[in-house]
Amino acid sequence: MRDSVFSRSGLSRRALSRRGVLGALGVTAVAGGTGWPLWPVMAQEEGGSAAAARTDITGRLARYMVQAGTQPLPEEVALRCKQHILDTLGAMVSGSRMTPGLAATRYVRSLGGTLEASVVGSDIRTTVVNAALANAMLAHSDETDDFEPVTKAHPGSAVVPAALAMAELYGRSGEEMIRSVAVGYDLCCRLLMALGPDLVRGSHRSAEGTSSTLGSLGAAASLARLDETRMRYAISYAAQQVSGLWSWVKDKDHIEKAFDFAGMGARNGVQAVRMVESGMTGVADVLDGTHNLFIALSSQPNPEAMVEGLGSRFFVTETAIKTFSVGYPIQSPLDAMLALRREHQLTPEKVRSILVKLPPDAVGIVGESAMPDVNCQHMVAVALVKGAVSFVDSHDLALMKDAQIQAERAKVTVQAEASLKDPSAPRGAIVEVTLTDGSTVRHFTKYPPGTKENPLDTAGVNAKVKDLMAPVLGAGKTTKLIEQINRLEMVKDVRSLRTLLT
Repeated sequence: MRDSVFSRSGLSRRALSRRGVLGALGVTAVAGGTGWPLWPVMAQEEGGSAAAARTDITGRLARYMVQAGTQPLPEEVALRCKQHILDTLGAMVSGSRMTPGLAATRYVRSLGGTLEASVVGSDIRTTVVNAALANAMLAHSDETDDFEPVTKAHPGSAVVPAALAMAELYGRSGEEMIRSVAVGYDLCCRLLMALGPDLVRGSHRSAEGTSSTLGSLGAAASLARLDETRMRYAISYAAQQVSGLWSWVKDKDHIEKAFDFAGMGARNGVQAVRMVESGMTGVADVLDGTHNLFIALSSQPNPEAMVEGLGSRFFVTETAIKTFSVGYPIQSPLDAMLALRREHQLTPEKVRSILVKLPPDAVGIVGESAMPDVNCQHMVAVALVKGAVSFVDSHDLALMKDAQIQAERAKVTVQAEASLKDPSAPRGAIVEVTLTDGSTVRHFTKYPPGTKENPLDTAGVNAKVKDLMAPVLGAGKTTKLIEQINRLEMVKDVRSLRTLLT
């Protein structure tokens, strides 16, 4: 291990080797019977202190990342990982035939490159970095990918493509891919927790873009089996690439948005790992010290949030799978509208007006978008007319010009509601429908289907993904792929999935 790079932080040679660190710590706590090590904050380093150990965020995170690749996950966590992997693959496959996905595929095809990994829904094999970029843009070509409600991150669309590309490169097992995805979701969401999600968005930065690079790094570095020193370097290379601006809201074609949310992060994370694998050295403490990532990007950082509860709190279990292929702030309004429609046998002829109340920060995202799947008024009108919202309907531009849909859309008003700014339920919604007889019916969806409070089961995820994949892959391939991902821990080599995805 190259100890010299740590000299400026005052750590001794004995403290620098992984064996020396663990030996100095002397004891390892175990989280809640899961068997996962929780790194103690007390370290008996030469000339060190408990405070110094607590602030070694980079080292504590790096050591956890090294261990996580070989530690079995709790059964429920592993199940959720498989569900999110399948959900994201569904988004990739369907996205391969959408404008952003086609643009990404066309771009990556022009790059050529060593045949290392595949681009989903195509005949392309290219470098692992290029494949991660393209597949991630596929995954966020529409609004099908998952969402973490508190941080506002979209972990799956960046983390899963990075994991898929690296697992294919090295022929890793399905079980190792599952573990890498858990690490990726943690890094993605924890970065925002450490920065403060609202502070990030309040500084004109995109929470989604800001978090995706660290998430992808977590998955890629785990599958590369980096040691602690190289983990530290890779974290630093990723930190230098963290970016994302709130300007994505002006992207009418969803192409740059797919790059901002997913493609950029997947590319950056995988590239950071590959650079370090090639022998590049870097800064070993980018999350600590005078010029660290947290103080650079936040006015009120909480660095401990990056490592607090590692091994016992898994953000993949807190990330929501979308029931509807629309922007996340529209999930609750659609659930509420459809519930009212069923309960009161609503038809367009019975409805005078519809008031949709959203959290204040959601109105600017889905208030009046040119994209059908990010336009709340339009999607609520579709739900009223059709009684359901399919993937095809949510992406059909022609419906936005349909006379009947336009007539119902004119009845819908979207309004910011301060009482819905609830940290425990940040994407709830109230729908109030005034009927032609003057009466009003109301439904409040606090937790839309797919959240941790109202989760989808495996059958529900399978059904959603089948609807996304079958038109592209065909029924036979789709069924086989779903079966393989549902038992991903039994897959010996992820490269065996290649023929089902391409």
